[in-house]
Amino acid sequence: MPVLDRYIVRSIAATVLLVMTALLTLLALFLFINEQGWVGVGGYGNLQALRFVLFHLPTLMFQFLPVAVLIGSLLALGALARHGELTVFRAAGVSMARLGWSVFLAGLLAVPVGILAGEYLGPPLTRLARIHKAVERNGEISLAGRSGAWVRDGNLILRAAGASGGGGSGVEVFEIGAGNRLAGIGRGAITRELDEHQWELGNYAWSRFTSEQVGFGLDAAHRLQTRVSPAFFSLIVADPGDLSLRELWRTRRYLEANGQDALAYRFSFWSGIARLFAIPLAALLALPVVCGSRRLQETGARATLGLVLGLAWFILQRVVESGTIALGLQPMLLAWLPTALLLAAIALLFARLRIRRPRAAINAA
Repeated sequence: MPVLDRYIVRSIAATVLLVMTALLTLLALFLFINEQGWVGVGGYGNLQALRFVLFHLPTLMFQFLPVAVLIGSLLALGALARHGELTVFRAAGVSMARLGWSVFLAGLLAVPVGILAGEYLGPPLTRLARIHKAVERNGEISLAGRSGAWVRDGNLILRAAGASGGGGSGVEVFEIGAGNRLAGIGRGAITRELDEHQWELGNYAWSRFTSEQVGFGLDAAHRLQTRVSPAFFSLIVADPGDLSLRELWRTRRYLEANGQDALAYRFSFWSGIARLFAIPLAALLALPVVCGSRRLQETGARATLGLVLGLAWFILQRVVESGTIALGLQPMLLAWLPTALLLAAIALLFARLRIRRPRAAINAA
């Protein structure tokens, strides 16, 4: 890696790390305060709330990584501009495009961090936090290691299962007969809540055991009547935003193959892809902003601008998500909308920068 790239990447990476630490600290504090409403319910205390917050940090890092990269890049490049280093680079013949590549490379190196946090660390830890929270709040639910959460309701034993049929999360139902003998077993994906104490399971595969034979079948829909707390089913019906891209892809295909609505999963999948692409673009946005404005000399001004731009991008993404799901719009195109607007802003700012440079040279002459 050339010396210029190493210098700019090191400057941006150090600042992004500090910004990400500060953001995660604030987000963790807000989440911990929000969890105080559950403290004291069952066996859920402050230590359990703290563990819940810590397990959510990788997911929060993935969601706010573009914001941290934008703020960190603004601060790092602003410091270089304040000390005249960007001016030295330009006087030495380094073009704006070459500087842009160095800044883009710094953002590109943050993408593996986002993949690690959002694809491999965040989803299992978030799922584990949700399970532990439900178990500690409800004494009727028990946790049996890797085999998941179990609960008994009369002659039924339910287990929160993982992927059902290669896609949707589901529940396994064990029916206990006379003499505590296993009378039947079934498995299906949670479709919806029908009424109080009633749930619908889709693609319900079942087996019945008698003294003479074993019967089996597959029902498109099965009505499960149980008085189990809804907290148990909250372990099964995961928020699409808490799933990895691989899980979202498998769940989407499973739901669509069975004629079920997969709009939220399709949007979350493409939104996750777009967020990864937005990370290096967020870094690149900082260069024309810093070079095109002399008002960003103070560190506070740059941090404020970065925070405003980052939060605006994050809020836009949330608004688009809500609108897409509520109105049933095209998820792929709208999931890319915030990132596309970010790219358009970068192109516009660089174009204005190229126009202003010749005018400045003419005025100087």
